[in-house]
Amino acid sequence: MLDSQAGTVVKPGEGRLAHAPADHPSVKRAKIGVLLANLGTPDNYDYWSMRRYLSEFLSDKRVIDYPSWKWQPLLQLIILTKRPFSSGANYKLIWNHELNESPLMTITKAQTSKIAEALSALYDGEIMVDFCMRYGNPSTESKVREMVKAGCEKILFFPLYPHYAGATSATANDQFFRALMKETRQPAARTVAEYFDHPKYIEALATSVEAVYRTLPVKPDVLVASYHGMPKRYLMSGDPYHCQCAKTSRLLRERLGWDKGAIDTTFQSVFGPEEWLKPYTVEHVAELAKKGKKNIAVIAPAFSADCIETLEEINGEIRESFEHAGGETFTYIPCLNDDRLHIDALVSIIEENLLGWIART
Repeated sequence: MLDSQAGTVVKPGEGRLAHAPADHPSVKRAKIGVLLANLGTPDNYDYWSMRRYLSEFLSDKRVIDYPSWKWQPLLQLIILTKRPFSSGANYKLIWNHELNESPLMTITKAQTSKIAEALSALYDGEIMVDFCMRYGNPSTESKVREMVKAGCEKILFFPLYPHYAGATSATANDQFFRALMKETRQPAARTVAEYFDHPKYIEALATSVEAVYRTLPVKPDVLVASYHGMPKRYLMSGDPYHCQCAKTSRLLRERLGWDKGAIDTTFQSVFGPEEWLKPYTVEHVAELAKKGKKNIAVIAPAFSADCIETLEEINGEIRESFEHAGGETFTYIPCLNDDRLHIDALVSIIEENLLGWIART
């Protein structure tokens, strides 16, 4: 059992320090929290739900770093009058209508449940596992508050992004630290670093490719690894995202035992007028079709869970670009989601980051 404080004992089930006066506030049994974090999701696909979500997302300086005086009028008066309609229509196409939530929410809940089950077996229930979203609900602040109230004196914060980027990992950490600033009794805190080259992550990716390829009557001419894009100037200013994506593709190819050129690294979700990381996936797949690569597969290694960018953008816009250019067979390989090997990889990464805080039971 974890000690709640050095030199003190908590009476089981009572929540009160031994030897404390009768009017002393109750003290929760000390725990360690593991807080998983993903990008976020609108509460629904109607106009106002989409507008709230997009406003929060596109107002983040880590995502759009233009000066506020220049960006906010454009965002609030023009972009957010139109984009909630188009984005809402896209979300409606992939929405989990049975549970009335986005696929990202459904998958994140499943991941959290399986990780919690695995950690409970390893640490005899001493770990509290939950998830939050950087944008939308449940908020990072609300989940940090719940963990502190539940007695978590240590919190491991885990952004579910295999690759580091200012607009993903960094902004998630920013929000976590802002939440900690509001706590009277701050827990000790750690953040999990990117895991783009972790052997178990690469193994899970490779196994997912092999599993899909075994079902195909014709082997694809090329595997396109499509990563979320970012403005090129972020790379030039020192963001390591591009290099980490390239390494993941190389490690995946090596694990699969394929020759050079068997995997193409591309970038999707371009937004705005400036140059982003290239090649752009939507253009690259069309070029492949025109060059005679009529059968391709696409995987999205930067996403830990299927979401609007994979289920709608890759399986919609990018697929259409390939087919309109003469492509014949387009195979999308789903994200790792709550696959067993993915959960095993995430649990291993959590274990590594808990070293020194707690030992296995």
